[in-house]
Amino acid sequence: MQDIVNVRKKKTMIERFLDGVEKAGNKLPDPVTLFVIMAFIVLGSSWILSKFNVSAVKPGTNEKIAVVNLLNQEGLIKIINEMLTNFTSFPPLGMVIVTMLGIGLAEQTGLIAALMKKSVMSAPQKLIIPFLILTGLVGNLAADAAFIVLPPIAALIFMSIGKNPLVGLIVTYAAIAGGFSANLLISSLDVLLLGITESAARLVETGYTGRATMNYYFLIASTFVLVALGTFVAHKFTIPRFGDYKGNVEKLEPISSLEMKGLKWAGIITAIYVLIILIAVVPSNGILRNPETGGFLSSPFMTGIVPIMLFLFLLPALAYGIVTKVIKSDKDVADKMFKSIADMSSFIVLAFVAAQMIAYFGWSNIGPIMAIKGAEALQAMNFTGLPMIIGFIIICAGINLLIASASAKWALLAPIFVPMFMYLNYSPALTQAVYRVGDSITNPITPMLAYFAILLAFAKRYDKNIGIGTLISALLPYSVIFAIGWIILFSLWFLLGLPLGPGDSIYLK
Repeated sequence: MQDIVNVRKKKTMIERFLDGVEKAGNKLPDPVTLFVIMAFIVLGSSWILSKFNVSAVKPGTNEKIAVVNLLNQEGLIKIINEMLTNFTSFPPLGMVIVTMLGIGLAEQTGLIAALMKKSVMSAPQKLIIPFLILTGLVGNLAADAAFIVLPPIAALIFMSIGKNPLVGLIVTYAAIAGGFSANLLISSLDVLLLGITESAARLVETGYTGRATMNYYFLIASTFVLVALGTFVAHKFTIPRFGDYKGNVEKLEPISSLEMKGLKWAGIITAIYVLIILIAVVPSNGILRNPETGGFLSSPFMTGIVPIMLFLFLLPALAYGIVTKVIKSDKDVADKMFKSIADMSSFIVLAFVAAQMIAYFGWSNIGPIMAIKGAEALQAMNFTGLPMIIGFIIICAGINLLIASASAKWALLAPIFVPMFMYLNYSPALTQAVYRVGDSITNPITPMLAYFAILLAFAKRYDKNIGIGTLISALLPYSVIFAIGWIILFSLWFLLGLPLGPGDSIYLK
């Protein structure tokens, strides 16, 4: 009878709004289909706009850019002949696959799970919440593995210290999802977004080359701000909301002696590897310094950050796997790498269609013309500077409610907004940083994020009656407070003109 009453209970305005978001998002096509549709729209638009002689004048050079028809004989031949090249030269493809070889092996051997478990269990009880948030933020180094591994560990830790496990689930998920772009180290997301940003920037500057560290300084500062904000929200909203736990108490199994030995050797290998890198980078004559200038920027270290990241994960993962006997032969290593790449199959398909769409966008000149016209319109309305940046954050946050994939959204938005901001003298690093803020803040509350359903499954272990509305209402304060805090931080960063990363400033000039 009670269940019937609950079902018939009138939903709140927020719950009805979120139901609408979920319903609208479920009607969207798969991201692969979305890019196919966008590709055909670009091709059709190139034919129509070319008939109307649509063009723009490139600022600085006064060069006239006209829309190119891709549906004539020359365009169709170009589409067929360069389809393979579009895919193989798509910058994110190689970067992400190489990086994930190392991260995937670390996940498959159990190193990431053991490391997260050990780090969280070692935290003093009074610091457990900020430590969980920090672990969630840094845990994004392991890409999506953090969503699967950390929340259930956090729930069991909270239960073991006499607190509601749902608090641990909510806090950790909010940190991983809402702070998806913040980190203390360079992650696979930095590498992935860089490739898309480079492709978009080359619509304006053909030889543009970016760095995976282009937002590094800002993201480090963001990490500490989000830890403080997340801790505030947890104590102010989450803990009082869920109260005491009255269910059956489970205990988290401690780290085994074999796992501890594996972590020890993984740590030793990591320390040796980092020391070797430092020796190659810190001295002015280091082999990873710029051979001509001896500088750090535009050095082999900066351009080789992807393979450096590969071995940062790969070597400790090998050590851990061998010590824990998860890896017994070279066949085990190969098998686990195969599995990690198999998990990337959806990304590879997405990369193929995204690469075609972005190439058509560039060939047709629609992207550069939209960017120039958009920049001129913004200048005419005097809607530039900080108001424009905050507006872009809000736009990205809204789109994120319907399309959760960070790479899919950026592949759609970057070819327009990166050039547009460049014509307004803002660097690609700034546009990417702004996007990353907007992309992250609504992650906790969108049901379109695949891991939201997994969070709900975890939560039902402790409260079988819990629903989507309960989770979203608990996660909403994190999205709101993270949004306010992150926008304030970015505003201060912008007004002070601080560098976003090594060698990357807010402005182009």
